[in-house]
Amino acid sequence: MRAGLLHLALLAALLGLHFVLPDYHHGNLARILVLASFAMGYNILFGYTGLLSLGHALYFAAGMYGTGMAVEHLGWGAGPALALGVAAGAGVSGGLAFLALRTSGVAFMIVTLMFAQAGALTILHFSEWTGGDEGFVMPQAGRMLWGLDLSDADIRYLAALVLFSVCLSLSLWLVRTPFGRVLIAIRENEERVRMLGYDPFAHKYGALVISGTMAAAAGAAYGVLFGYVGASFAEVQYSILPLLYVLLGGAGTVLGPFIGTLFMFYLIDLSSDITTAHMLIAGVALVLLTLFAPQGIMGEVRRRLWTGMP
Repeated sequence: MRAGLLHLALLAALLGLHFVLPDYHHGNLARILVLASFAMGYNILFGYTGLLSLGHALYFAAGMYGTGMAVEHLGWGAGPALALGVAAGAGVSGGLAFLALRTSGVAFMIVTLMFAQAGALTILHFSEWTGGDEGFVMPQAGRMLWGLDLSDADIRYLAALVLFSVCLSLSLWLVRTPFGRVLIAIRENEERVRMLGYDPFAHKYGALVISGTMAAAAGAAYGVLFGYVGASFAEVQYSILPLLYVLLGGAGTVLGPFIGTLFMFYLIDLSSDITTAHMLIAGVALVLLTLFAPQGIMGEVRRRLWTGMP
C-alpha cells in the first residue's frame, strides 16, 4: 500500500507540474519522462536480473526507426507506426536474446555491444531509407494520433506521462510477481535458482524481451513526440546513458531510473552553461555517488529509510 501510494503521488505530482512549469522545463521534463521509460526497461534487465547489457541503443533505435520509417516511407499514421516500432523492438530483442544469452558476464556485455554496433552500421549503410547520419524529420501528418497533435507541447507532455505511467506500473507489478521474484533470485544466485527447479534461461529470455520492448516503446515515442529520427540514437552513448541513469538513481529500484534520468539530464544541462567539458562534471558526480552512495540515490533511501521499498 505504501509503495502504491508513493508511485501514485509521483504521477500526480508530474501531472500537476504540467500546469505550472515554464515552457523550457516543461519541454525538458517531457523528454526526461521518455528517457526514464527507456531506463526503466534497462533496469528490468540490469537492476533486477543482473545482466549488464551495452546494446540497448539497438532496441531504442529499432522502435524509433520502425515507427519513423513507417511514417516516412509507408505513409502510416502515428498509431499503427508506434505499434510497428514496439513490435520491431520486441522482435529484435527476442531474436538476439537466443544468441546473447548463450554467454554470460563480460562476454554477454561484449556480445550485446557488438550487436548494437552492427545495428548502427546497418542504419548508416541503408542511408537511402534511414537518412544515414543526418536522419530525417518526421512529417507532421505522421504525428497525429486519434486527432491529437503530438507535436503540441501540452499533448506531447501528457503523452510522455502516459508512457511513463505505463512503464512505471508495469515495473512495479512485474517485480512483485513470481516471475519477477525469480529474476531477483537469478541476480543473487543463478545456480541456486536452477537447483530449485526454475529455468534461468527462460526467465532471462523473458526479462530481455520485456526490457527490449520497453526500450523500443521509448524510442518509438521519442521519434513521434520530438519529430526526429537519427542514427545518433543507435550509437553506443545511448547504450551507456540508461546504465548511468540506473546506477545514479539506484539499480533494482522502481523509481531509481526516473531519479537518475532527472539528475543526469539537469546536471548536463546546467553544467553545459558553465563549460564545454560538461561530461567531465557528470563523470565526477558519478564517481562521488559511487564512492558515497554506491547503491544509487534511491538505493540509499531504501537502505537507510525504507527497506521494503520496491
